[in-house]
Amino acid sequence: MTLDKLTNGLNMLFPLILVSPARPENIGAAARAMKTMGFSQLRIVASDAWQDPAARRVAHGAGDILDNIQTFATLADALADIDFSVATTARSRAKFRYYATPEQVETQLLEKRQWVNSMALVFGREDSGLTNEELEQVDLLTGIPMANDYPSLNLGQAVMVYCYQLSKLNQVEAPVASAADGQQLQALRQRFHQLLAQLEVSDDEKLSDWIDQRVGLLEQRDSAMLHRLLHDIEKKLTDKSSAKS
Repeated sequence: MTLDKLTNGLNMLFPLILVSPARPENIGAAARAMKTMGFSQLRIVASDAWQDPAARRVAHGAGDILDNIQTFATLADALADIDFSVATTARSRAKFRYYATPEQVETQLLEKRQWVNSMALVFGREDSGLTNEELEQVDLLTGIPMANDYPSLNLGQAVMVYCYQLSKLNQVEAPVASAADGQQLQALRQRFHQLLAQLEVSDDEKLSDWIDQRVGLLEQRDSAMLHRLLHDIEKKLTDKSSAKS
C-alpha cells in the first residue's frame, strides 16, 4: 500500500511543500522521487517554474504529480490546513536551533500520525533555504548529516532522502484523529506564550525559541499532561490575582 493510498483513505493530508523553487529540473526530480516512494501530494509556494517543460522532462513518469500541484502565495497559506509540519534546513551558525535527523523525523511522524489529521514536509529555496520567519511557522526542524568537507545536497536529492526514509510509514495504518487532538500542539504553544506574557518574561527570546522548538517533539501524552499543568498554573495565578484585588 502506498502512503498516498493510506493517507487519502483516512482523509489525512501529507503534502511535500517546495518554497520558491527556481529550477524546473529540481521540481521534476522532486516529483520523480515522490512517485518512486509512494507520495503524490506536492505544493509549490511562490513559483511557476514547475510549468517549464524541463520539469516534466526530468519528472519522467511522474507527470501526474505535476498535473495536480497546488500553488500558494506564501508558506503560511500552504500550511493553513496542516496540523504538524517539518522543515528541512541547513544548520545555522547565527542562531542555535534543535534539529532532528531523518530517522528521528520518521519516529516523530509515526507517533504524530496517531493523533493529528495532516502533516507536511517543507523544503526551502535552492540557494538560500527558508527565512527565519518561515522556520518559525513549522513545528520541527530537520537536517541531513553530511561530510564537513562537502556539505552540499540539491533539492531533488534532499527530497529523495526524506521520501525514502518516510516511505516506511506506509506499513503502519493510522487511526483518524479528532480535530481537537490535531490542534493540541498549536494550542500548547499559545498557552505557553500567554503564560510568559503573564509572568512578564515574554521578551526572553531564548526561552521563547526553546518552547517553540521543543513543543514539536512532544508525544500526545506529554502534550496532554503539559496542558493539564498549564491549566493548574493559570488557575493558581488567577486565584492569587483575585486575592490581591
